[in-house]
Amino acid sequence: MVPQPVAFKHTECRGAHQAVRDTLDVVGGKWKLVILAVLRERKYRFKELSRALGISPSILSKELQEMEMDRLVTRTVYNTTPQTVEYEVTEYSKTLSEVLQAMRNWGELHHETIVGKKRVAVTA
Repeated sequence: MVPQPVAFKHTECRGAHQAVRDTLDVVGGKWKLVILAVLRERKYRFKELSRALGISPSILSKELQEMEMDRLVTRTVYNTTPQTVEYEVTEYSKTLSEVLQAMRNWGELHHETIVGKKRVAVTA
């Protein structure tokens, strides 16, 4: 038996579409969700994060500034020589955990569907 689609009012759909747009305004782009996924593991220093992601320092800096403004990451500057800067996820960004997990699950399924086999885990 095929389930029947749920009928939504036009205004409900518009609200849902706007909510998706709002989300993409914050986490859209090539790097933001990947940065969050890596920072969920632990705190990272700037250069260490840049290397872990394979992203240029200028792009990473721009992304982290935007993420800090959106309260997804916190930046801690230590008074050392040279200056040390660490980034970590905020409690607010942890509300995206289910989204990140769903995207990981779908990405694995998609890779297996398209390539025909499971992705091999990458070890550092």
